[in-house]
Amino acid sequence: MRQGYNLLPVYRRLVCDDLTPVGALERLQDDAYGFIFESVVGGERVARYSMLGVSPRAHLVGRNGSLVLYPGDGPEQGAGEPLAGGTIDAVRAYMAQFRTPDVEGLPRFSGGLVGYFSYDFVREVEHLPNVPEDQLQLPDVHLMHFDTVLVFDHSFNHLLLITHLDMRNGGDVEQAYAAAQLELKQLEHRLRWPSAPRLVEPTDPEPLAVQHHTSHDTFIDAVEQIQHYIRAGDIFQAVPSQRLSAALTVSPLQVYRSIRSLNPSPYLFNLRLGATSLVGASPEILVTVEGGRVAVRPIAGTIHRGRTAAEDHALAEELLADPKERAEHVMLIDLGRNDVGRVCTPGSVRLDEQMTVERYSHVQHIVSHVSGALREDCDALDALAAVHPAGTVSGAPKIRAMEIIDSVEPVKRGPYAGAVGYIDFRGNLDTCIALRTAILHEDQVHVQAGAGIVADSDPEKEWQETLNKAQAMLRAIARADAF
Repeated sequence: MRQGYNLLPVYRRLVCDDLTPVGALERLQDDAYGFIFESVVGGERVARYSMLGVSPRAHLVGRNGSLVLYPGDGPEQGAGEPLAGGTIDAVRAYMAQFRTPDVEGLPRFSGGLVGYFSYDFVREVEHLPNVPEDQLQLPDVHLMHFDTVLVFDHSFNHLLLITHLDMRNGGDVEQAYAAAQLELKQLEHRLRWPSAPRLVEPTDPEPLAVQHHTSHDTFIDAVEQIQHYIRAGDIFQAVPSQRLSAALTVSPLQVYRSIRSLNPSPYLFNLRLGATSLVGASPEILVTVEGGRVAVRPIAGTIHRGRTAAEDHALAEELLADPKERAEHVMLIDLGRNDVGRVCTPGSVRLDEQMTVERYSHVQHIVSHVSGALREDCDALDALAAVHPAGTVSGAPKIRAMEIIDSVEPVKRGPYAGAVGYIDFRGNLDTCIALRTAILHEDQVHVQAGAGIVADSDPEKEWQETLNKAQAMLRAIARADAF
């Protein structure tokens, strides 16, 4: 309080070796709003922390450049409070209310805003003349304010229950502390609810009956149009996508359990947003900001896994030797450098890692790592605006590629290819690209996938690539009723 802090963390650290993050999620899934973030690095190593949030204090919901603040029980409950300025400025002003200390022993995320910025959020920053049909009618931005979170520390088999004292309006600290401790005890009580383990032996299901929003011939024509623009010198690459939809007969938790067992990924998430849920297994960072460093990690270039380590190595060498894959990746490295450079100190942007192969559960990707020192007059939200959307889902040059995408895609992308992640109370940010993501909305589930088009792309192969990319999530949905 003496240092000007008005948001003070209170936490309990419990030994927890017989409750999993999914088990906790199951016990807390009655809440209409919440999240879980998990991570599997390289398709093989579980990351140290898994995070869950319950009972958000507020929602920031944006449409068409205007942000509205709603209470924690959700936008469905009535009118909210419009916030001044554009989305980025309004989020910045909202977060500026809170000043919280670094506390030794707490994980890097212990509270903040969690949610998504849709692909179409870019329309607030850039003028794109053609706007496809808004079929899903979802917000451009939905961020939930969590000051109570659960963090599993897998290294020590600990569970941290964290909440915060909100002292912005003064008040009795001891009374607020007692209320916070009671809240944590009630949360612990919910986790103690007995639940028999669900042991599942997944089988290969019948394929989902899906609706294609883009026909085969229309997609082929779109690829050929893009190649015309490439030959004319308008762009070097564009990334058209197609949406597949199916009837929804399973819960978000079932889909999440299914995809995390089928396709472990660096960014596993389930956002519960009232009548809508996002469930994803994304391989790719959009942007991170931590300790004043901005980082992006472009992924471009894919080949399947081998049956042995030797086959993996041979396939990786084949991937790195492919001139088309290399050219596409170099283009995206340059785009990443340019994006990061917009908010970083001149001369600080560096290529930390160049064209290495990372292995995931089913595929291998070429990845690079670009970072820079965030300028003093910029913050994490500036970094997000500078890189969004990623070149890997739009193309290069980015703005012209997005204009062309709008002219060939029949529907707005919505959350697909946008950003999912968090902005914490200390100004750090971690977001992934919403790839391999299912949008569960009302009685439908939607999956979208794209393909990078260059001058010598084979249109038929690019159509098939979109189907291949969608396949893991479609299969996860098809077998989810077993979970």
